[in-house]
Parts: sequence; structure tokens; C-alpha cells
Amino acid sequence: MADSPASPSPQRSLRQEDKRGFLQRLAEFLHPGPDSKDELIETLAEAEDNDVINAESRVMLEGVIRIAEMSAGDVMVAAPRMDVLDIDAPYDELLHLVIDTAHSRFPVFEGERENIIGILLAKDLLKLQRAPELNIRALLRPATFVPESKGLNDLLREFRGNRNHLAIVIDEFGKVAGLITIEDVLEEIVGEIEDEFDVAEDEGDIFALADRTWRVSGDTPIERINESFGLQLPEEDFETIGGLVAHNMGHVPKRGEEYQMEDLRLVVLHTKGGAVKWFKVMQSPEDVD
Repeated sequence: MADSPASPSPQRSLRQEDKRGFLQRLAEFLHPGPDSKDELIETLAEAEDNDVINAESRVMLEGVIRIAEMSAGDVMVAAPRMDVLDIDAPYDELLHLVIDTAHSRFPVFEGERENIIGILLAKDLLKLQRAPELNIRALLRPATFVPESKGLNDLLREFRGNRNHLAIVIDEFGKVAGLITIEDVLEEIVGEIEDEFDVAEDEGDIFALADRTWRVSGDTPIERINESFGLQLPEEDFETIGGLVAHNMGHVPKRGEEYQMEDLRLVVLHTKGGAVKWFKVMQSPEDVD
């Protein structure tokens, strides 16, 4: 009977395993993976540089990473800015407010603005028009209340799991702090979501972030920068903020370089093709309340 093929000796198998482990460790040493959020975001920027992903994908992936550490209180509409309906207001007054604000959902209060008793869908007002005898209370949907500390990841999951895409945010003392919608959460990922009531912009993007800073694309027109930040930058010589900054610095700035412009500080987030793609814009410390 022919001898069966000899199996590898334990020592040889051990050497092969050690060799694979060594090569793997060497590869990790030469090309270590990101071990922090900031490093991961830098890796995404490098992936865009290498045309692995496009700019839109990078911005969305950055948003997914950032919302993991954000809460409802970070992106809510503060209580004084909420558009709310008074349950005792006449129908014409309610309709006028709905048309002017163009929201699809409204918190409804009774007595004081703090006393939110439900949510009214704008489309449900049509039912009152067809049947005035209806009581508006019968049209209200239950209001969802969440604490300011509610994580955006968890909140987005809840929004996706039910048909109520608006929540009232409560502070630590149980008072109404603001409201948040599924659109507010999604805009932290994909940027501002424009609808038929938004003013269209020809080019450039300015995104307000939860930490009171802005993400501004390098091709945003100077005119729009002046309007958005109340500046008086010259509009004759340069069309975009990226071109103006590169000219004043004497070179195309690299990622991480900073530029002071009146009371704003611009930090370069990403460059590509000899131009700045994104700035992070913030007020100078002395100008922050």
C-alpha cells in the first residue's frame, strides 16, 4: 500500500502561521488603519483625492461619522423659532400661518406655547375646509417627546420606524427646548435638502454645522459669502472665495492651513486639482459670545 502523503510538520505549520502573522503586522505597520474619527475623515479625503469616491460620497460619509456623536439638542430648532399653532385660533389664521411657513407638520399648543397637545399635518386642514363642523382636536396626531441628549443615530432609527417625522425636544427640566425633524437629521449627512420653497443657488454650498461653524465650498461666489456672513469683500477681482483666499495667501493652501478674513477664520478641509474644495469657517474667539 502506498504511503499517504506526509502531513506538514507542526514546526513548519507554525512557521507558516508566524510568517503570515508577521506579514500582516508589517502591512498594518506600513499602512495603519485610522484609529480616530479625525483620521478616518482624513482617510476619506485621501480616497477622494485618489478618485476612489466622489466629493458627494465623502461629504455623506463624513456626515454619517459625525452624527454618531451628535444629539437632538445639537441640531434642533430652538423653541423661540418654532412655528406652532394655537388650538383656539380661527381657521383662517391657522391657514394663513400654514401657507406662510410652508411646513408639513406643526406642533399645536393650548394656552401657553409650552403646552404642546399634539401635531397637526397641514394637509389635514383641508378636512376642516370640507367639513367645518369637525373639531380640530380630532385631527391632531400624538406628539413625540425626546430629551436633548437623544442620540441622532437612535432618533433617525425611530423616525424611520414610524410615520411621525417630527419630535418635540425637552430639556433637563422637562420644558420644551425645541423641535427636530427627520429632515434636520438627514441634512447633517447629505447637506441642506432643498424643496420647492427653498431659494435655489447657482453654485457653491454653505452648510451650517451643529458646532456653530460652517462648511463652505471653495467655489462659493464672493457675493454669496458677503450676503451670508455680512462681509464686504471686493467682488470685482475674484468670483469665488477659494480664488480670493489662494491669491491673498500667494499659493493654493493645503489641508489644515488657516486664513483670517475680517472676523472669520477659514481652515482648509480639502483641496483637489489645484483648488480648495472645502473650508471650515468659524468666528474668531473674540467674536463668539
